[in-house]
Amino acid sequence: MTVFDELQARGLLAQLTDEEEIKELINNGKATFYIGFDPTADSLHVGHFMALCLMKRLQMAGNKPIALIGGGTAMIGDPSGRTDMRQMMTKETIAHNVECFKKQMSRFIDFSEGKALLVNNADWLLDLNYVDVLREVGPHFSVNRMLTAECYKQRMEKGLSFLEFNYMIMQSFDFFTLFQKYGCNMQFGGDDQWSNMLGGTELIRRKLGKDAYAMTITLLLNSEGKKMGKTQKGAVWLDAEKTSPFEFFQYWRNVADADVIKCLKMLTFLPLEEILAMEAWEGSQLNTAKEILAFELTKLVHGEEEATKARESARALFSGAGSLENMPTAELTAEDFTDGRLDIVGLVVKAGLCQTRSEARRNVEQGGVTVNDEKISDIKKEYTPAEFGDGLVVRRGKKNYKKVVVK
Repeated sequence: MTVFDELQARGLLAQLTDEEEIKELINNGKATFYIGFDPTADSLHVGHFMALCLMKRLQMAGNKPIALIGGGTAMIGDPSGRTDMRQMMTKETIAHNVECFKKQMSRFIDFSEGKALLVNNADWLLDLNYVDVLREVGPHFSVNRMLTAECYKQRMEKGLSFLEFNYMIMQSFDFFTLFQKYGCNMQFGGDDQWSNMLGGTELIRRKLGKDAYAMTITLLLNSEGKKMGKTQKGAVWLDAEKTSPFEFFQYWRNVADADVIKCLKMLTFLPLEEILAMEAWEGSQLNTAKEILAFELTKLVHGEEEATKARESARALFSGAGSLENMPTAELTAEDFTDGRLDIVGLVVKAGLCQTRSEARRNVEQGGVTVNDEKISDIKKEYTPAEFGDGLVVRRGKKNYKKVVVK
C-alpha cells in the first residue's frame, strides 16, 4: 500500500488540488510540505494532534516537513470557524507561545540533520512594507472571490474586520515565501483552511508561473459532528502541566463507541489490518479498543512510561487491577478542615470536581458522588484527616475523579 493509499484508507484526505501530482510527490518522498500553527496559547492541543501525526507519517516516508509557527499571522487572527474576532495578543505573549510550541513539536518531528525545518512567519511578515504588499500582492486577489470563502462568510453576519480580511493574504504570502526560500511545493492543513491554501497556490502561479499543491485533512469530529478535544474544563492540551498524562489517557479512554475505530485509524500508527480487525468488536471488546487507543496516543504525546502509568491507574480505578499511584491528586492541608473535619460537599469542591458548593451538594444528593467506591448521598457526611490514610478516591459521575491526600 502506498503512502497516499494509506492516508486515504485511514480517512484522512479531504480536498486536493491535483490528486495525481500529490500522489507522485508524497509516494516518492519528493514533497517538501508545510503546515501552519498559530501560537494562540502556550501549548498545542488535540486540535493540532492530527496535523502533527500527518507530518510524522509523511516524514517517515521520506518527505520533508516544514513546521511553520505563525508568530506573524497570530498578530492578525484566523477568522476560520469563528463567530467573533479573536482577542489581540501582545508580541511578548506570542513569543512565549512560540517557544512552547517548538518544544512540543520535537516530540513528533525529527528536526535533526536538516530532515525538517521549523520557521516563524514573523521573520518575514513583520518587516513587510504595507504599500509594497498592496502593489505586489494585492492585484492577485479578487475581493469578490475572497468573500465567497467559507471562513469569511461565517463572519459576515456579525461583521468582518479589515484586520481579519487580510489573514488569507498573509497565509498565501507564507506559502509564496516558503516556495521561494525552501522549495516548499505543498501545503497541508485542516479542511477549514481550504480557501486560504488555494490563495497560496494561486499567488505562486500568478507571481512565479509555477505549480504548487494543497491538500486538506479531515477535521477530527465525533459522531455528533462536533470537534473533538474539548472537555468541561476546556481544551485537551498536549502539555502535561495543563492536561496530565492520566487525564489525557482518560479523554481517549472515554470516547464514544461510534468514534473509537475512526480515531484509531486517523491518529495512531497501528497497522491498518490490526485496526480493521477491531471493527467487528462489540461490548467489552470495544472497551479494550478504547484502552488501546488511549495508550497509543498517550505514548505518542507523553512517552511509553507515562502511558503505562496512566493505564495502570485507570485499571485500578475501574477494576481494582492496577495501581492508583499515578492518579491525579489533590492535596489538602490542616487549614482545609474546620474543627478537624471536612464535609463531603467541601471535599468534592476542594478535590476540584465541582466549582461551587451548591453544584457539589446537588451531585451528592443525586447519588453521583462516591468515596473509595462507596456512594455518598448524605450531605452531612464528614471526614477527619486520619481517615484519608494514603488517600481517598473521590469520584463525581463516571469520568471525574481525584485521589485526595492530606499533607
